[in-house]
Order: sequence, then structure tokens, then C-alpha cells
Amino acid sequence: MILPIYTYGQPVLRKKAEDISADYPELPALIENMFETMRRSNGVGLAAPQIGLSIRVVVITLDPLKEDLPEYAGFNRVYINAHILEYDESETELMDEGCLSLPGLHEPVRRPKRIHVKYLDENFAEHDEWVEGYLARVMQHEFDHLEGIVYTDRISPLRKQLAKKKLAAMARGDVRCDYKVKVAHK
Repeated sequence: MILPIYTYGQPVLRKKAEDISADYPELPALIENMFETMRRSNGVGLAAPQIGLSIRVVVITLDPLKEDLPEYAGFNRVYINAHILEYDESETELMDEGCLSLPGLHEPVRRPKRIHVKYLDENFAEHDEWVEGYLARVMQHEFDHLEGIVYTDRISPLRKQLAKKKLAAMARGDVRCDYKVKVAHK
């Protein structure tokens, strides 16, 4: 089932998400719906707050990037109760980011190239690992959603000033995109 994506200005995007337990109601269906919603919206990641749920569940697919990044062919993962334990600040990279909750806006964001994460997979098996490269960037973007952070919080003050009108319009509910959304009230 395709779920509406909550856009900038929705309070759930600013709330810190809660961990869940293995008995969370209908979790397999939720995960399947999140993957379907993300793919239909042409995204590579989707966090539960983006569909209105303040829980720590993220889905990521990097399979669409397989032509340029063949190591991600078939990459479809679920991250439950995910937390970034450590950022390796020794190497950072500036790269444009976009977000399904901020349609039509792309801004350069500097992020560490390597992070230490802890999470549970869809079978509730625990993982504690260092992640690097493009996956690390996507994880940081999506895991930020679990902390009530959107990527525009991490852009330079100048870029933030330049994006101010677009963000204000989104917060008022003025959003245009080709996927199902739930906008902030006008």
C-alpha cells in the first residue's frame, strides 16, 4: 500500500522517534508498505516519521544506483531502532541531498564519510558496524529523521537563507510533487 509522505512543516518530522519491540503491530506489512512507498516516490531511503509514525524504522534501497555503484545491486535493507554511535570526522564530503519530505529542494550537505551504527534488522538480529561511502550518507540522512532533524538543518547559513522562502511555502502546505503527500495545514 502506498502511504502518504509527510512534508516539511508536519510536527512528526521534528519529534524524536521511539524504539520499538518485536511485537510492534503489523511490522512486516509496515515495512513492505514503506518499501513500496519509497520506490513509487523514487527515493532511496524512507524513515517512519516521514509517513507519520514516530518510531525508529528506516528502509533503504540502493539498487536503483547499481549502474553507477554496482556494489549496491540488490541492496534493500531494514533498520530498526537504529542509532549512530560515532561519526568519523577525519574525512567529510560535501554532496547535494534531497528528501521526499522536502520535494523540489536540493542542497549541499557536508557529512562524515564513515559512521559507526547499531541497529536491528527485520528479524530483530542486532548489528554493530562501521559503514562508509554512499550508504553512510544515506543512513545519516535517514537516521537524522529519527532524531527530528531534516537535512536543511545541516546546510550552511547562506544556503538556509536562500532556501527560506521554499521552506516557508512547504510549511504552509504549498507542495508540488508527483507522489502522495500529507502537507502541513494551510
